Amino acid sequence: MMQRKLALLVGITMFTLLLVLRWEHVIRLVSLMRSEIPSAEPEPQTVQPSAEPTLPPWQRAPTETITPIPGSRHFMVSAFKDHRRGGVTRVISIICRQELQPLYCVLCANDDANANADYNAITDAKALSRCTTSPAEVDVHSDHFGFPFHTSDVFCTSGSLQQATHVRITTDQTAIHNLTFLLIQNQDVKVKSFRYNFTICISNLFGEYNNALQFAQTMEVYKLIGVQRVVIYNTSSGPDVEKVLRYYSREGMLEVVPWPIDKFLTPSTGWKYDLHHGDIHYYGQLTTLNECIYRYMYQSKYLLLNDFDEIIMPYKHASLEKLMDTLQQQHPNAGVFRIENHIFPKTQFEDTGRFRLPQWRRVPGVNILEHIYREPDRKNVFNPTKLLIDPRRVEQTSVHTTLKQFGSDVAVPFDVCRIIHVRVPLQGRLSKDQLLVDKKLWEFEKRLIPSVDLALNQSGLL
Repeated sequence: MMQRKLALLVGITMFTLLLVLRWEHVIRLVSLMRSEIPSAEPEPQTVQPSAEPTLPPWQRAPTETITPIPGSRHFMVSAFKDHRRGGVTRVISIICRQELQPLYCVLCANDDANANADYNAITDAKALSRCTTSPAEVDVHSDHFGFPFHTSDVFCTSGSLQQATHVRITTDQTAIHNLTFLLIQNQDVKVKSFRYNFTICISNLFGEYNNALQFAQTMEVYKLIGVQRVVIYNTSSGPDVEKVLRYYSREGMLEVVPWPIDKFLTPSTGWKYDLHHGDIHYYGQLTTLNECIYRYMYQSKYLLLNDFDEIIMPYKHASLEKLMDTLQQQHPNAGVFRIENHIFPKTQFEDTGRFRLPQWRRVPGVNILEHIYREPDRKNVFNPTKLLIDPRRVEQTSVHTTLKQFGSDVAVPFDVCRIIHVRVPLQGRLSKDQLLVDKKLWEFEKRLIPSVDLALNQSGLL
């Protein structure tokens, strides 16, 4: 009897083991099938951008804003027709001053009526209908601060090819094929109506700049005083500022121009060659400022040329428009207005903490509403200025003053308009009692705080 029970138990055990083995085999088989058959609900994957559609060369968007000139250490940036100089083509360029050599202009006309004039990626002269080659004239801007590479204008005369649409700078006047051509912008003159009244040209973001709170606050202040457009040349920015840039780009106020200067040259982080070294002054600041002037020459009535931590603020007028109406009435021949820079040390805080808002504590950056103390002017020390200009009256600019212009320039009294510049102090030894109280930004409190909250929320920072 015992033997029969034992035999039965062994049989059941073996049968169970056989079933387990067969079930594991089934599971492996199903897993193998699933690995080869797409799931109805696949795991999230990074979406790769679709391939660029097949377009004629002249209809493809440019991928770079800095183009090397073969056979040289020079670069071309963008090209514009300058009607103030008889229709000559001006190519904003970066020239190695110590290695100047003969340069040639290849001017071409694109007679294809279907070509999209917004793009400039012609890479072969065969795509163009007519071309002509002539010697170029190079004008290196005078303010190079000792750096070997500097902003320059390369002038090209079209001669018989008055309708040239594209240009290329070359060192070999016989080689015109397989080269990148720039679109010649500003073909038409517009002086009566403009898309924008006030546009800000911010020369550079670099060093993984991540001052997101001050950036958003500044953008919203500018909206309140009448700015419709901001242009930024971006070399590198931090992750939080990137989110803010995307928000304002979607909104339509901001144009971000890629500026990969560090891919071509060693940029200096300062303005003086003997102290800061490098190939080019301050990440090519002067090149971007000049480029912006021509980029928006017929798009904006006025341009403000300043940095991202500066606000050009009217003190006797409610808006920039009312300020400029008054200044142009007083100075009808002026096209350049120099605005004094005044430092608000970010190391000195307003005592009550009324603007130390809880929703902003986790947003990186400076809270400009907390800094109401202004450094006094220093005796016998030049107070730097930034510029508010009519771009059609400016030919070349430096940082604090223009180099070539049409008409006069005006130093605007600091009580009429001045720059609110929240940054590290220049007169760090001064105590709070020795500073001046300036609460101009508080006038915008009721409208500014909700608009900043909205921008930060839409950027994903709140």
